[in-house]
Amino acid sequence: MSESKAKTQKFIVKFFPEVMVKGSKAKRQMIDQLFGNIKTILGRISEDINYKKFFDKIEIVCPIDTVIEVRQRLLETPGIELLLEALQFDDVSTLDEMKEIVNKHTAKEIQNKTFVVRAKRTGEHEFKSTDMEQKIGGYMLANNPQSKGVDLRTAEVTINIELIHKQLNIITQKYKGLSGFPIGTQGDILSLMSGGFDSTIASYLTMKRGIKTHFVFFNLGGIAHEIGVKQVAYYLWNKFGSSHRVTFTSVPFEDVVTEIFNSTGESYMGVTLKRLMLMASEKIADKMGIDALLTGESVAQVSSQTLRNLALIDQVTNKLVLRPLSTMNKPEIMEMANQIGTKRFAESMPEYCGVISKNPITHGSFARMEKEALKFNYEVLNKAVEDSITINVDEIDADIDSIGEIEVVNDISNNEYTIIDIRQSEDCIETSCETIKIPFFKLKKEFEKLPQDKQYLFYCDKGILSQLHAQYLIDSKGYKNIKVYRPN
Repeated sequence: MSESKAKTQKFIVKFFPEVMVKGSKAKRQMIDQLFGNIKTILGRISEDINYKKFFDKIEIVCPIDTVIEVRQRLLETPGIELLLEALQFDDVSTLDEMKEIVNKHTAKEIQNKTFVVRAKRTGEHEFKSTDMEQKIGGYMLANNPQSKGVDLRTAEVTINIELIHKQLNIITQKYKGLSGFPIGTQGDILSLMSGGFDSTIASYLTMKRGIKTHFVFFNLGGIAHEIGVKQVAYYLWNKFGSSHRVTFTSVPFEDVVTEIFNSTGESYMGVTLKRLMLMASEKIADKMGIDALLTGESVAQVSSQTLRNLALIDQVTNKLVLRPLSTMNKPEIMEMANQIGTKRFAESMPEYCGVISKNPITHGSFARMEKEALKFNYEVLNKAVEDSITINVDEIDADIDSIGEIEVVNDISNNEYTIIDIRQSEDCIETSCETIKIPFFKLKKEFEKLPQDKQYLFYCDKGILSQLHAQYLIDSKGYKNIKVYRPN
């Protein structure tokens, strides 16, 4: 290839600096892994992409019609520090050849601007890098009178060139990469995924660090909630981790929540729920041969995330528990979600973990926690783990669009409905219609006892719980007499 502008585009991948300071064996393994990851990811775009691996970079030459997609995929691949776009010229050996080529392709950039030439070279040559900079810079200065001249310190335009033996590369663009280690070099982790801001960012950060991140989801809100979380997991995998196959495990936790309400003191319900999630995750991780768990908890963000309560939670597992957001502020987390594209998912995702906490303890007692733990029937937890379903994340796209929309009713003046208030609180909404109280955690068993010749409207404060539980009953049981009530 003599010029990349015709039919192809050249990319140069520079490695994450922490890769380059590793020992020779570890560095070689990481570069090999990144090389394989890139070939896997870009291979889905085109078979006409060429790759070359060096000790300090990877070169990629792709068809011109794939440039945009290739560039985006590379910028989302962990392990890449810098991505350079370059024009490539072969069989260039003299300074005179170089100065004419560089001037021809970069002269427009220095019009009415100061500039400087920066050169790097590899191989045996009769000249140094500084000779290249001086010769090319002087030639461009003499042949471009409209430029403002050379400025070695604060130039408005920097012309970067590389000479590798007899191959000349003119760097036309520089992009900041994702950094981090290549996925597949740091082992596997199981992420407790709720679909909200925190768990998605925690998962992103471990993927960025090169950890193969699997997902476990504790279903408290029915099939609609599950599909919502699957969408987030698929998005993260497809964008940042598609070089490797990972799994998504869904654990039915509605009965576990019911058992918490039946057995646990209300101030310890939130901590108990988190403990049970870790216990279930440990069982699943054991089956998968995974040593570490991941959560999105941030110190003091909610009552269960004080240092004491986190210590109480971690008591139940022998696994390493990573919390990359532990010292991050919520605005920082939300801004990162906005940057990586998960904000739109998180904003519409209900956060169930806080739903069951009433007057939650902020500095729990180890002795009291031990007593509360003895009250719980762990057969319920074991059954939930046994009933869990695991699929590969790359298969999620087959079902994420299968969910339907629940009809929302605003006007109940005709009194043809029975309102079911599914809120956890003891108070019940007052309407002109017949109204009954069934907390959401009892709906699964109690709704089937109601007369099925009536039309029911589920009600909660924000409409999220009612939407999701209505969807669950419709999809799992086939009911056709459920809608959602949302007052104007």
